[in-house]
Amino acid sequence: MADEALSHVPAERHQAEDTVPTKLFGFWIYIMSDCILFAVLFATYAVLNHAYAGGPTGKEIFDLRGVLIETLCLLVSSFTYGLAVVALHSQKRNQVIGWLVVTFALGATFVGLELSEFAGLISEGHGPGQSAFLSSFFTLVSTHGLHVSTGLLWMAVLIVQVFRKGLTENNSTRLMLLSLFWHFLDIVWIGVFTIVYLMGAMQ
Repeated sequence: MADEALSHVPAERHQAEDTVPTKLFGFWIYIMSDCILFAVLFATYAVLNHAYAGGPTGKEIFDLRGVLIETLCLLVSSFTYGLAVVALHSQKRNQVIGWLVVTFALGATFVGLELSEFAGLISEGHGPGQSAFLSSFFTLVSTHGLHVSTGLLWMAVLIVQVFRKGLTENNSTRLMLLSLFWHFLDIVWIGVFTIVYLMGAMQ
């Protein structure tokens, strides 16, 4: 019975290894679908970003200093996640957890600053219903923020799983998939910062 049980171990391990490329391929398909979603939102914003309807322009309402802090938080969080991946390759569980916690804190700060920005705009009467420009702005930026919030939830779950179960094969795969997702959001935000905020502040 012991020999029979041991004979199943390599087969199960081989089966688990076979699922990794499948998961990675499936996740890349998801990332591509998200690229299409954000491409549509960027295109919509490009069409409507001058439709002010008598309301404020981006130059009048955008606080570039606050947005720059948001951007730095997200860029640094991408770097700290990279350090978590380096620790993962070295099988250093505590370092992985530590860098994930730092990344989570930076991402949560980003979301908090974004919510504060939205609250400030709405309190001043510049909500998404005021003009097509603001509607497209809120839709694009909040969609990205929702993705970051989802990534934070995923990260929190992974921190708990790595703490309880260690750097198992499944956890390592999930960490690498989240790495793709997190860096993707970083790239999208660079587009948002450049097209929406920088170009909007120059109009």
